[in-house]
Amino acid sequence: MIAVLERMGRCGRGLGLALALCLLPAWVAAADSGRSFTLGVVPQFEQRKVFAIWKPIADELSRRTGLDIRLAVTLTVPEFEAGLEKGSYDFVYANPYHILRSSDVQGYIPLVHDREPLRGILVVRRDSPVQKVEDLAGRTLAVPSPNALGASLLLQADLNRLFNTTMNAVNVQTHSSVYLNVLNGLTDAGGGVEKTFSEQDAGIRNALRILYTTRAMPSHPVAAHPRIPAEVRERLRKAILDMAATPAGKALWEEVPMHVPVTTSLDDFLVMRKWGLETYWVPARK
Repeated sequence: MIAVLERMGRCGRGLGLALALCLLPAWVAAADSGRSFTLGVVPQFEQRKVFAIWKPIADELSRRTGLDIRLAVTLTVPEFEAGLEKGSYDFVYANPYHILRSSDVQGYIPLVHDREPLRGILVVRRDSPVQKVEDLAGRTLAVPSPNALGASLLLQADLNRLFNTTMNAVNVQTHSSVYLNVLNGLTDAGGGVEKTFSEQDAGIRNALRILYTTRAMPSHPVAAHPRIPAEVRERLRKAILDMAATPAGKALWEEVPMHVPVTTSLDDFLVMRKWGLETYWVPARK
């Protein structure tokens, strides 16, 4: 009888272990299977700078979460947008309108964004004779990409609707290139955002003048594809917030720049659906 009970005890323990394994969070299963998670980043700067900023962040998030998070950096924003539309990235750092547009197709779920809002800016050379927005009618406007939110979509909407002014947009690939094109006289003006402008060298900032600033909008979020289990999403969100609470981690996020990451959701971005930005969106080439 005792032997039978011992066998039953061993079986019970075995069943308990099997049940526990079945109930392990999905992120553990993913880690045990060696799966990696891609982190796509919109290329606001040239590729080497984007990699230099985000690779240490991806490495630290991997360490904190136990996940294998691999950085995915594209050369151009259209390449990034194509990957976003296909749902190629597990996690992504993108402009808010990218996330909003993808919500009906891929359904990326915002996790965190900077507490500081985003504002688009229109810049000219400091010595430019242009004194008001209307003076730029018909002239050239450097943009980092046609679908950049503050630097192109909202800025061009404001030019048209608030100032009855249209400019000829020239895609120069990155925010850094926008400022250099204006500085070197290759375009009459440029579209950027306050955050990327603040990241430029003092010599560049001092040689340019901000002619107009758009309304505030939510900052770029880090978001997750809905195929990523909720446990993994929350694990990453917590790691970002915990990381930013340390001096070393805060310094890394400020390079993005994301000065104070806070929890967010899609609700924070829905107001942009009322802004009529779809009129200015340029579809990706097939």
